[in-house]
Amino acid sequence: MTHIDGNAMSGVLSELLTVEPTTARSRCANCGDVAALAMALVYPDAAGWVARCRACHEVLATVVRGDGRTWLSLRGMTAIELER
Repeated sequence: MTHIDGNAMSGVLSELLTVEPTTARSRCANCGDVAALAMALVYPDAAGWVARCRACHEVLATVVRGDGRTWLSLRGMTAIELER
């Protein structure tokens, strides 16, 4: 199978990153709970923004800003379901 580089995903990722994120449903990598991001427990006063699972309190996502850049980690989610 032939492969191409990551630039090929530009269009589809651009479409996905323009949806309303709080309605996106995600699955917690720790406990498997599935819920809209709006249901997460958010702590804005840490080094950045931290979203924790409503069921088990494990970290779902972090957002850190500084030096004109933004770092996003979704390591606590095994899947994200977005509506078009």
